[in-house]
Amino acid sequence: MNDTRNVIILGSGAAGLTAAIYAARANLEPLLFEGLQPGGQLTITTEVENFPGFRDGIMGPALMAEMREQAARFGTEIVQATVESVNLRSRPIEIRADGASYATRALIIATGASAKLLGIPSEAKLMGHGVSACATCDGYFFRGQRVIVVGGGDTAMEEANFLTRFASHVTIVHRRDHLRASKVMQERARANPKISFVWDSAVEEVLDVEEGRVTGVKLRNVKTGALSALETTGVFIGIGHTPNTGLFHGQLELDSHGYIRTSGGMKTNVPGVFAAGDVQDPVYRQAITAAGTGCMAALDTERYLETLEHAASAGSPAAKAS
Repeated sequence: MNDTRNVIILGSGAAGLTAAIYAARANLEPLLFEGLQPGGQLTITTEVENFPGFRDGIMGPALMAEMREQAARFGTEIVQATVESVNLRSRPIEIRADGASYATRALIIATGASAKLLGIPSEAKLMGHGVSACATCDGYFFRGQRVIVVGGGDTAMEEANFLTRFASHVTIVHRRDHLRASKVMQERARANPKISFVWDSAVEEVLDVEEGRVTGVKLRNVKTGALSALETTGVFIGIGHTPNTGLFHGQLELDSHGYIRTSGGMKTNVPGVFAAGDVQDPVYRQAITAAGTGCMAALDTERYLETLEHAASAGSPAAKAS
């Protein structure tokens, strides 16, 4: 096992990298594991126009590259490895990644959340080129266009209502004949004159991969099997998100949807363990809010480590064990 670190950060999205910047500037010498998707969800977004400081916008991958370089500049050690297990019950906390063991006094979890996708090849090929999983990120680019939203829950209704601010029309495609969304969200969508519905239908294919842009979708009626085409320039997947918390089940307090519960800042129910970004935020899910909570997690970590030092100097056996 390597020497015990002050803080290890899991995740390299806006939350993880902001936490790394703050922790590094506090001389905590953070170690950051990039994870399976270096840069997080912003790496599959095209232009970002709502991140403060970039008046002309910036490409998502470019923004994350800048944040990564900033974190490295202040001394963050960035490791391209996949974390296999985390033991939050041990002191120090134990982490295994790519066969190596690491120990840390504090841990910041910024593993994010993954948008649930349809899982069809054309969806992946056109992601960022007309296919999106974030209306608030990309809706602005579809001004005056006809778009579709796939899904029938609250996420889909929220996406659809938001998109009517820009799109000329929004069609909600749902594989059932009724919505799963809450009553208030259903009523809001049904009352919007710019929203219509296609029932009992699933997206079989997003068109047109050859052109490198979305021109429509091929739909299959799940009851009759009939195929049809629907012209559109934007496909928004609104079937929800899954927090990346698999490593922490049974170790951390999670809500009913699997998001990490935080209180008193970014503290979890385990001392020395903090969470930031989409892994603990099922509501806002924005780059700027993720960055803000990353800052908070780093500051909370710094205070926690100071508390350990004071306790150790006072001779506390528990603090020495940490």
